[in-house]
Amino acid sequence: MELLRTFQAGLHKTQAKLFHEIKRIVTLSPKLTASTLEELETALLGADLGMTMTQQILAEVKKAYETQGRSGNDSFEIARREVEKSLAGSQSSLHRQSSGLTAVSIVGVNGTGKTTTAAKLASWIQGRGQTALLAACDTFRAAAIEQLKLWGQKLNVPVIAGAYHADPAAVAHDAIAAAQSRGADYLLVDTAGRLHTKNNLMQELQKVHRVMDKKLSGAPHETLLVLDATTGQTGLQQARKFTETSGVTGIVLTKLDGTAKGGVVIAIARELNLPIRYVGIGEKVDDLLPFEPERFIESLFEP
Repeated sequence: MELLRTFQAGLHKTQAKLFHEIKRIVTLSPKLTASTLEELETALLGADLGMTMTQQILAEVKKAYETQGRSGNDSFEIARREVEKSLAGSQSSLHRQSSGLTAVSIVGVNGTGKTTTAAKLASWIQGRGQTALLAACDTFRAAAIEQLKLWGQKLNVPVIAGAYHADPAAVAHDAIAAAQSRGADYLLVDTAGRLHTKNNLMQELQKVHRVMDKKLSGAPHETLLVLDATTGQTGLQQARKFTETSGVTGIVLTKLDGTAKGGVVIAIARELNLPIRYVGIGEKVDDLLPFEPERFIESLFEP
């Protein structure tokens, strides 16, 4: 119940807006008209469910009305059912190698909360009785290394770092060696923020991953893209580009508590077929939660 309440609190803005808008539309229109469908489309897109999911819901609403009349026009319940189908089978657990070190690369654009997410993830790993190291591979952002070191001190997690403007690939290489020598379960690599439209920066990230793979076969074993939920569909565009160039295997959605656009979770899962691994719903170290589709749906659609 505590986890459900936490999800509900984080999704309150999205849920309130979506429920209020659908209820208003359905109450005002006893019939399903072109105008009603247009308003419903606007409400669904406003919650950032994405065009594909929105069109799927509208098609089902229309079909239900045509076959059952007014009694079948429960748009909210239809939306819930379609979202449930879309998220069915989503896996949220972090990948773990069968033996040895598991290397996780944390990527994304500037300002999404990658460094904080790396620290929160290290804390979550520790909470499961496993060990983690942090690698400060953001060697360009001012105070990035110090920020990660402060988190490391607070959580008692070792941080492998180089000097500012050092080659991030070299830092990642050394971090793998250090994590292996210490017998760590996970290495969390905090990479520099980069715009998904800047080809040279994306190529630099690819170099980091190539060097990791040479040092440890298959690394990074998990590439987590950190997205800011408040950016809505912009985040979806970022996910497309990072997936194309960096082999993203999962999403961490931060700042879910500060937006009415939490439906982007559904858009990502539906349009990109990428699992949502974690959601961030606050600033505290334990406010990073494994994504559970059932909890998410219940929190989003319960009035």
